Amino acid sequence: MNIHQETTGQLSSTRYHMIDSDTHFTEPHDLWVSRASEKFKARVPQVKEVNGVRSWYIDGSISIGDGAFPNSAIKKDGNKARTTDEFFGLTIEDVHPASFDVDARLKYMDQNGVWAHIMYPNILGFGGQQSAKVDPELRLVSTMIFNDAMADIQAQSAGRLCGMALLPWWDVNDAVAETKRCLDLGLKGININSAPHNHQRPDGGKLPPLGDVYWDPLWDLCNQTRLPINFHIGSSDQSMDWMGSQWWPGMREGMAFGIGGAMLFFQNAQTLGNLIYSGLLDRFTELQFVSVESGIGWIPFMLEALDYQYDEIAGSTGLQRHPSEYFATNFHGTFWFEEKFIEQQIRMVGLDRCMFQTDFPHPTSLYPIGDLGSRLRGFSKDERQAVLFGNCARLYGIELPSNIE
Repeated sequence: MNIHQETTGQLSSTRYHMIDSDTHFTEPHDLWVSRASEKFKARVPQVKEVNGVRSWYIDGSISIGDGAFPNSAIKKDGNKARTTDEFFGLTIEDVHPASFDVDARLKYMDQNGVWAHIMYPNILGFGGQQSAKVDPELRLVSTMIFNDAMADIQAQSAGRLCGMALLPWWDVNDAVAETKRCLDLGLKGININSAPHNHQRPDGGKLPPLGDVYWDPLWDLCNQTRLPINFHIGSSDQSMDWMGSQWWPGMREGMAFGIGGAMLFFQNAQTLGNLIYSGLLDRFTELQFVSVESGIGWIPFMLEALDYQYDEIAGSTGLQRHPSEYFATNFHGTFWFEEKFIEQQIRMVGLDRCMFQTDFPHPTSLYPIGDLGSRLRGFSKDERQAVLFGNCARLYGIELPSNIE
């Protein structure tokens, strides 16, 4: 069903079939300004028009979004922008309000039988890396305002729109304090930069990688609360390379972006491998990590490769279990467009480890959602429900309605 079709009934008569584990929220132009104190109102992220071009700026003059395009490919009429030129030419006035408006998003979800959306940011970067361009105080304020907005949206949607909290990843003490605050706000997961070791601490020292004991206070908190830790593709400056160096010189733009978008998925393999090999999960056995928007087909191969390399050249020492065994207890993956061998892939990764997503409303989003029943016809009802909504509801603590099937 397309976004512009009329709803078939009120909420009470809607039948729900899924939770979407990866969507994005197009930040309204006043998201930060409307919530900032007078001290920061002119410095927080906002849209300005300079030389006739609207763009997102932080700290007054630092660009963090040329053109202020809305990161949505779904147009007002319900059709989808299919070329990069069209996508980058869209403004927030051109895209469907479900991209940025809570009520419109809920209507779209009702029309498509989607009970809840897990939501990720755009403007500050998928892992909050854009905030590294400004001083720590402004970084922290901007991060906290975003999280406040996600809490407001979650409350307004009665718990159906669940924005993942950004963290002040440049300081572990600030990260712990903000995680505690977000738990008090009722937010259901955190979203962190996958490569903080490529940045400096505010005191000038180099940040260590996420497996270092420096981060143990954060992992201890997440371990105790079982708060999901999400690694969205492109969650660091290094992994956000879909417009960078993935393609050969001379490739025309559309093809280049296609290669870049596909290669982004495999950046998460690096994060997964390092998390496992670091030994972190022997210290904090209840941590729950999510590889977001990266597909699942590569996971069985990656796990087998990690086992093989561990046995052959890593000395088979240092971990309490074989590398692949950690995935079954501490990781989740998400799938969306995959059709070929999807049943086999889900079973290989683990029926309790896979979650459905669409990436709405981004250019590569699964839009319209299409016939999932035929793609998952080899599953029993219980198995289908697990991957479409059960696993996600359990992981993020989402209360399910009685009319979900």
